[in-house]
Amino acid sequence: MPKSGTIKASRRNVLKGVGMAAVGASLSPAGAALAQGTAPAAPKGPKLLEMDGKAKLAVLGDKPLVAETQAELMDDDVTPIDKFFIRNNGLVPDAPADAKAWKIKIDGEVEKPMDITLGDLMSRFPNVSYKMMLECGGNGRAFFSPEARGNQWTNGGAGCAEWTGVRLADVLKAAGVKPSAVYTGQYGADPHLSGDATKPSISRGVPIAKAMEPHTLIVFKMNGKDLPLIHGGPVRLVVPGWAGSSSTKWLTRIWVRDKIHDGPGMGGFSYRLARTPIVPGSKGDEKDTVILEAMPVRAVISFPADGAKLSSKKLDLRGHAWAGENEVKTVDISTDYGVTWKPAKVDAPPNKYAWQRFTASVDLPSAGYYEVWAKATDAKGVTQPFVAGNWNPQGYGGNPINRIRVLVAS
Repeated sequence: MPKSGTIKASRRNVLKGVGMAAVGASLSPAGAALAQGTAPAAPKGPKLLEMDGKAKLAVLGDKPLVAETQAELMDDDVTPIDKFFIRNNGLVPDAPADAKAWKIKIDGEVEKPMDITLGDLMSRFPNVSYKMMLECGGNGRAFFSPEARGNQWTNGGAGCAEWTGVRLADVLKAAGVKPSAVYTGQYGADPHLSGDATKPSISRGVPIAKAMEPHTLIVFKMNGKDLPLIHGGPVRLVVPGWAGSSSTKWLTRIWVRDKIHDGPGMGGFSYRLARTPIVPGSKGDEKDTVILEAMPVRAVISFPADGAKLSSKKLDLRGHAWAGENEVKTVDISTDYGVTWKPAKVDAPPNKYAWQRFTASVDLPSAGYYEVWAKATDAKGVTQPFVAGNWNPQGYGGNPINRIRVLVAS
């Protein structure tokens, strides 16, 4: 991850709503140029990914590889594979010589444990396709103050691909889930960062009710193509609307358990929120936490890009919004720091768990510098806060309103 304070300021401070003078003093050259009313120079920005078949994502970590999608690359209705974010917890395993021979074990609290190959899985159970969100549990972590531990995601740890696979529920029903089943415990083939083959890099799970939800899939295709290795191929889970760590990559085992799973990534502060609000920056109490499940409501402006110089006072913008288990009801836009708001047009999702397109046309009063704010509200009336609240040591749930800067030419 970049260590430069200038880069860090450009990714964090303006999005917390600092004033124009502070922007000019502390941001990258592009931010300073905007504050001074001049055209922005090319920003230095973070380290960019160099990988065949992938766009130049912003690299947040090298080992394990973590890279986020810049907001302007989140404009497609279905996120192309090359633009899709990368989040690994361990090392990337070797690609199998025969993908269809890949085996998945289903055991534990089931009547008929099974070892099933991917080929048999594909032919035995109905294949379904859905456009669904996948989002890192730490998405939005960069907006917390003081800084929380972990990769400093802004809004780019999210994407909406079309996933093809079989319903996990169908597989579990075939195995005969016992009444004693409470939770799944999931394992993948990704080696631990230490290289120790006896250690899983991560092993998370979900309640049986979520495992049986018809959109929870064992996936083998992404946007109509064989699931790429870097995204968990040949086979992974997709548990939509919930923290992406539940969507196990390189899936090898689903252990049906009679209690909440306790694998790596389930204890301590990992993927957990503070039950009782704590003082930002404090140590916290591991015993007073709850498991992170559904992701919070979020809107991201994908056009224009942050730092854009506009030739017209008419601003046509667009973006995407999503809300975990819920549908987005409204997205509102402000160009005067939240004094007034204008409703955007929000499209219905193509299916549950897909993100939703929003568009708006705003007439700016004059040339000059503006911040454009967007906030989403879900069908239950839950909206985005102005700042990342409910601070927690690992920085989960940060979803403040999205802000971009634009400069209208005089």
